[in-house]
Amino acid sequence: MEIKVPSDIEIAQDAKMRPVAELAKDWGILEDEVELYGKYKAKISLDIFDRLKDKPNGKLILVTAISPTPAGEGKSTTTVGLGQALNKIGKKAVIALREPSLGPVFGVKGGAAGGGYAQVVPMEDINLHFTGDMHAITTANNLLAAAIDNHINHGNTLNIDARQIVWKRVLDMNDRALREVVVGMGGKANGFVRQDGFMITVASEVMAVLCLSYDLMDLKARLGRMLVAYTTEGKPVTASDLNVHGAMALLLKDAIKPNLVQTLENTPALIHGGPFANIAHGCNSIMATKLGLKLGEYLVTEAGFGADLGAEKFLDIKCRYGGLKPDAVVIVATIRALKMHGGVKKTELGKENLEALDKGFANLAKQVENIRKFGLPVLVAVNRFINDSDAEIELLIKKCKEANVAVALNEVWAKGGEGGAEMARELVSLVEQQASNYKPIYEMEASIPCKVNTIVREIYGGKGAIFTAKAQKEIKRLEELGLDKLPICMAKTQYSLSDNPDLLGAPKDFEITVKEVRVSAGAGFIVCLTGEIMIMPGLPKVPSAEKIDIDEKGVITGLF
Repeated sequence: MEIKVPSDIEIAQDAKMRPVAELAKDWGILEDEVELYGKYKAKISLDIFDRLKDKPNGKLILVTAISPTPAGEGKSTTTVGLGQALNKIGKKAVIALREPSLGPVFGVKGGAAGGGYAQVVPMEDINLHFTGDMHAITTANNLLAAAIDNHINHGNTLNIDARQIVWKRVLDMNDRALREVVVGMGGKANGFVRQDGFMITVASEVMAVLCLSYDLMDLKARLGRMLVAYTTEGKPVTASDLNVHGAMALLLKDAIKPNLVQTLENTPALIHGGPFANIAHGCNSIMATKLGLKLGEYLVTEAGFGADLGAEKFLDIKCRYGGLKPDAVVIVATIRALKMHGGVKKTELGKENLEALDKGFANLAKQVENIRKFGLPVLVAVNRFINDSDAEIELLIKKCKEANVAVALNEVWAKGGEGGAEMARELVSLVEQQASNYKPIYEMEASIPCKVNTIVREIYGGKGAIFTAKAQKEIKRLEELGLDKLPICMAKTQYSLSDNPDLLGAPKDFEITVKEVRVSAGAGFIVCLTGEIMIMPGLPKVPSAEKIDIDEKGVITGLF
């Protein structure tokens, strides 16, 4: 029987939210530590970390997924629903998510607040301006951009080579016309003419820095280390050389504080930061994660894209810098997506196809293998869709059990926490019975090629990496600058384990071509680009903005 579920915004607008001050009090947050942004949103003062420093941490649960497909997987929905479900079965759980970007909200992808009866609220606020973090990051980024051109205009004592400026301006909106621009036009008063470009705000290194910092002074130090240009002699120029990192930190003094909201079932939700999952690490802030670990018995968080990208970066980058040790990983899979990995077209997904499901299971099996290589217990969450047949569900569960991996049905979209109770119980059992032996997949002291090849062979299942002449030259420069002993952030397509988006399932014996190597010295990782990564998306022919509206009573429509 088909389950009728209202639209996300209809469900969110019907939610019975608790005042966030009451919610915070019930979860051990003091009144002086709560900075209200209206009735249902708050920031949490950084003073709480000192007060709770000796309190034992809860269990850290990462939610990841198979390689994403247009059929959808539902990571955020599962994260929200699992948090609700854990509380439903008597465990004290908090969730931590990334903040949505305005670009996708008004473009095509949509928001990042979950879906159905597993959402965070107030959904409209979270998906729009929220508490202003995105605007603060945009302003800090563009202050640095302005300082670069201003320095050149006023004599260029640092001898910055205008042809080697790597810092770009940002905007939190999809706008393809800004990808490549010329600045400084209009005569001498407007500075020197040069080619420039915009990225979307979430692609800024400032965002990655915010999410990997553990306090305000660490944030300021990381901002100062950000590499913005090279001199004519090839020496690096940083934000601290321009002496604006202190002002940038000032602009971010509130943005660094975690944001507190709630789910539809009043589970606390810490939503803070949202770096790209390609050119950055794709996880919410370390500070929000650490706070959640102090507040609850379980902290459920997520990482962008599939386990080969988001989870790998969570485990090799975020956990290193945050001193975090995950207790288990939940891999979200849908029968629809696995059938796509098995060769079925999107238009044919409604039809039962056991053969395609069996073939597509290879992608899930590889992602399970990947997580186990980090020494972590794994639970597969089968995100159930209306058109999934009983035979397909039985086959997927059977194959998971044959692979000796815990599995549970996930129906949180339609049923909220109640629909995730089985998943929550399986997770608790897994954590109690299997110890975490977490260890990163490579050593930071290894060379850049060695680290990349380890990821390609161990995580992607390929033969190894090929480095173009350009990439080799850039690696040599980073070695000379002493910036090569950092974690690797692979920038590749999310749709395949390889760097070819058309190779679905679990391809083997392929090679990854690294075309470019950059350093995010403030964030503390090396970005290896394997293809064209879109850092300023465009709007589709019919953007979501055309469907969104507000009436005279302030009621929003068309927002998912």
